[in-house]
Amino acid sequence: MVDAGSILAQLADPYLLLVIMVSAAYGLAIGSIPGLTALMATALLVPFIIFMAPLPAIASIITASAMAIFAGDIPGALLRMPGTPASAAYTDDAFKLTRQGKSATALGAGLFASAFGGVASATILTLAAPWLARIALSFSSVEYFWLGVLGLSCATFVAGPSLLKGLASLLFGLFLATMGLDPISGMPRFTFGSTNLVGGLGLIPVLIGLFAVSELLRNSYGQDRQMSEKAKPTSILKTVFKLMWPHKIGLLRGSLLGTIVGSLPGAGSDIAAWISYALAKKSSKRGGSDTEEGAVERIMSASAANNASLGGAYIPATVFGIPGDAITAIVISVMFIKGVNPGPTLFFNQPQVIYAIFAIFFLANLLMLPLGIACIRAFGLILRLPTSIISPVILLFCILGAFSVENTLFAVGLVALFGLLGYVMEENEVPLAPAILGLILGPLLEQTFMTTMLKSQGDLVTFFNRPIGGTIGAFTILVWALIIGLKLFANRAKTDDSLADTAA
Repeated sequence: MVDAGSILAQLADPYLLLVIMVSAAYGLAIGSIPGLTALMATALLVPFIIFMAPLPAIASIITASAMAIFAGDIPGALLRMPGTPASAAYTDDAFKLTRQGKSATALGAGLFASAFGGVASATILTLAAPWLARIALSFSSVEYFWLGVLGLSCATFVAGPSLLKGLASLLFGLFLATMGLDPISGMPRFTFGSTNLVGGLGLIPVLIGLFAVSELLRNSYGQDRQMSEKAKPTSILKTVFKLMWPHKIGLLRGSLLGTIVGSLPGAGSDIAAWISYALAKKSSKRGGSDTEEGAVERIMSASAANNASLGGAYIPATVFGIPGDAITAIVISVMFIKGVNPGPTLFFNQPQVIYAIFAIFFLANLLMLPLGIACIRAFGLILRLPTSIISPVILLFCILGAFSVENTLFAVGLVALFGLLGYVMEENEVPLAPAILGLILGPLLEQTFMTTMLKSQGDLVTFFNRPIGGTIGAFTILVWALIIGLKLFANRAKTDDSLADTAA
């Protein structure tokens, strides 16, 4: 039996609370700078936490990564610069609300949904970790392939009014994902003789270029100069209390989906956010509309999935010692160094440690509310500055963010190139989100497909032989058939209406 009193005593340690507070402030600062991801925030902590006791060291990583994932929403909403790749799913919706002077709605929805998703995943983590981990471990390359294909279905949901342009953007993103070394043979592809492309295109420079720099180019023509006068993130608490109950289904769906996807090793918060966003857009009338309510539902659902996936990743990490994502890989390394061996025996040999870790999830996500509001208000002050001052500073952060991730000037060149490309795409009403989705899911899709083909010696039937994989595959094909059918029906209805108007 776990002694709840001893766990509370560990959490009441002033040193542990100080570590959590400092890590929270650090995570918010890193996450709010575009290009500096939650993974980078975690990696930069390692030289410091290596000298700490096991529980404070793990608490530092949990708190910093949770705060960084939420903080990525702030520049996405205020500046259209997603701070983390997962924030890109709902950046456009949040930024549109900001341009309407409703940044409190956009940021408040993201903040409370992130905290709710984190608490929900912590609850599931505490109650059902072993059961969910067994499901996660049963996934092979077949299941991951179908998960990737299902994720690509999201591109049709976020493509906007033109399905053709959305698919073109998706294919462009998938092409970008093929640059670099072949995941199976190791042969270079589409590198054009450049050693900088051998490792493929970095997601962060492409993301910053497509979203942030393209927005700066538009601002240079004076299209959004009034935004800084309208967007002031005030009355966040008052605004969000009105939003929570109407969007409870989206919050619960996003939290559950994020936990499940996060528990699949290698899936991560990016896929969870995109799938949750797409489901919110298609599964309810409110989420599918272009109104403020529709945008809020999509933001809340995807934000909840974002942070819930972080807790989900700890399920295979703590129960079986298998990292759910790159962050938990660092956590497992730290645990081994500190003499804490993650796995089934941890629940029997050191139950106080594992349940104290679970309790820290609750504490970190509850702490996100007051600190997140403070961070939003501080960050929102920059919107009161003139555009002529803001734009150069934002561009500087874009360059620093890309350079800090890749450590090459080539990454800075990619930011400029994709910034210009993003501007051209949006001027021609080609959506950017499907391209980012293709770049994120492309490597997963290709590697799992080729691995399955090698194991089955080219037999395509193997994609439907496994019970879970076959079920996901059939569901995915059904989704695509429905999408195409509905699109053809809509086009036929438009044609009939135009013919009727002509006859009249």
